[in-house]
Amino acid sequence: MFVFAAIMSLASAAAVEPAARACPPIRAMSYNIRLDIASDGPNRWSERRDQFIEQIRLLRPAILGLQEVVAVQKSDLGSALPGYSFLGVARDDGASAGEYSNLAVDRSVFTIRSSGTFWLSPTPDVPSKGWDAAFPRIATWAHLVRHSDGHRFLALNTHLDNAGKAARLEGAQEIVRWLSTHRLQGETVIVTGDLNSEPGSPPVETLTSPILGLRDSRAASMEPPLGPTGTFNGFQALPKESRRIDYILADPAIEVDRYAVLAMHGEDGRVASDHFPVVADLSACGP
Repeated sequence: MFVFAAIMSLASAAAVEPAARACPPIRAMSYNIRLDIASDGPNRWSERRDQFIEQIRLLRPAILGLQEVVAVQKSDLGSALPGYSFLGVARDDGASAGEYSNLAVDRSVFTIRSSGTFWLSPTPDVPSKGWDAAFPRIATWAHLVRHSDGHRFLALNTHLDNAGKAARLEGAQEIVRWLSTHRLQGETVIVTGDLNSEPGSPPVETLTSPILGLRDSRAASMEPPLGPTGTFNGFQALPKESRRIDYILADPAIEVDRYAVLAMHGEDGRVASDHFPVVADLSACGP
């Protein structure tokens, strides 16, 4: 009942704008989709695709950071969600081979001024693997302008390495340097991602350091956080143990109205991914 109430509360907030607000909140979501892999058996993409897509339709995020997307999943999402632009390239070749860390942007909310992808490595402009990483890792970014008031945002989505301790820290440092260099005057920063790091770890501390002043939206939420603390579920609707490794980091100029980890599941306890989606409603007003 608690999870249902949380979902309906967030869904209602997406559908009804408070009349007194000079600018409505925008909804950000970070969601590790779990790549399409046959060995997942009953949890393979074809068995959970519709459930995943319906969650996106229900929550209607304006900015959606996805991780572990492969080409067939990107195609399915693009067909089912035509109002979104799915930005970014795949990590293996800078085109379509390997996983994407897509930023999906609702075109009814934003104009996309420019976007791109860089690699978390000493050679960020070319497909590459850095430090002790098990896989190539990337960050996808976009300069956005909100239609309603001209407010400008810089959104970035990433997936830090699962194995390399040095790669996670170096990758976080690279993201901070990139944002510091490429942030345009007046832009508000939003970072989404699977950081493969728990709160208080060096990568998270780096990304929330005073350099940019980004805040963990769970800690900054004006309303009590909804849902479980952990975000990794291992395809279990009610995992006994769950690490919090997925984040939405918000610019200090942003008010975090509400935050939730949505432990949604379908029939027979099926979940749509091996991670729960993280959702935050964020308010930032003025050009």
